[in-house]
Amino acid sequence: MGPIPSAITRLYGTRGWVALGAFAFVLVVVFPVANLVVPADSPFYLSAYWVTLIGKIMCYAIVALAMDLVWGYTGILSLGHGLFFALGGYSFGMYLMRQIGRDGQYRADMPDFMVFLDWKEFPWQWWNSDQFWWCALLVVLVPGLLALVFGYFAFRSRIKGVYFAIITQALTFAAMLLFFRNNTGFGGNNGFTDFKRILGFPITTPETRMVLFAITGVVLIGTLLLGRYIVTSKLGRVLTAIRDAEARVAFCGYNTAHYKLFIWTLSAVICGVAGALYVPQVGIINPSEMSPANSIEIAIWVAVGGRGTLTGALLGAGIVNGAKSWFTVAFPEYWLFFLGLLFICVTLFMPKGVIGIFGQLRDNIHVRKATRALPGKEAP
Repeated sequence: MGPIPSAITRLYGTRGWVALGAFAFVLVVVFPVANLVVPADSPFYLSAYWVTLIGKIMCYAIVALAMDLVWGYTGILSLGHGLFFALGGYSFGMYLMRQIGRDGQYRADMPDFMVFLDWKEFPWQWWNSDQFWWCALLVVLVPGLLALVFGYFAFRSRIKGVYFAIITQALTFAAMLLFFRNNTGFGGNNGFTDFKRILGFPITTPETRMVLFAITGVVLIGTLLLGRYIVTSKLGRVLTAIRDAEARVAFCGYNTAHYKLFIWTLSAVICGVAGALYVPQVGIINPSEMSPANSIEIAIWVAVGGRGTLTGALLGAGIVNGAKSWFTVAFPEYWLFFLGLLFICVTLFMPKGVIGIFGQLRDNIHVRKATRALPGKEAP
């Protein structure tokens, strides 16, 4: 066997690749078998509830990775990433709505909300929405172009810090109010729901749901590898330098606006893809996904897991959304209090997030081993 390419070893070491391979095996082999093959009365059976919940959390984890690239590594705090996530969901949701056909309540060729509002024809933004490839393209183009245009003017004007965060929050709030209106052609307050088929396959069958689950898992791993490739490259080092001292980077001759615009747009596209995967699994998309509270929650995921560590973003999304699923069932009225308390505790006592605790424990173990190896020394 020849030497391992340096690009591969740069991404992860042997242990990292083994862990990633095990994670992929569980997602695309173990879970599908547990859901489709194992009998329902077996303790190893994975119910449809858990398939949907884990699939939803994986979509959120993709968003957390996108957020970590712009905030954790580049220092751009965005409070509007929920908008890009929702735009990807709406873009693909149009295709799912067209796939309903005449199976809706009104047995018409148009979605039920359009029939109810007495629309006679599809609005312009629904052009070609019955084609999978076109809506898949919109999933990338709509959030990407919006981020490109917005970022171009914002970074060109050197808007940064809390001012940039407030503007992104205002942007997503304005979009939410726009999508709440019935005359925009996106279902108003109710949004899109009651999906029937995807590419001709019934969307509610266990097989279809598991295929969507596996695709989400593959996209999550691919996003993680893409993020790792970026942060370990020269581009990633420039982005980190911009986060720590942008003025010095600009003084060295780098156009920092171009670097920030690239990672900002890429992050928006990743969020759009996550939204497109989210909608068919959860079965609904409405303007509430654009609420500023949702975007703030995305930042909390990254802060809890650990900024500037892609693994921490994954961990934070899993911890917060897992806790949310339990709290909203057991103690729904206390969830927001718990979320606020969690964020305060992380800010005060765990500035490096949960992943920082593991790092500290690992460093302590290494120190103890090194101390014991010295002659005449004992670990404290």
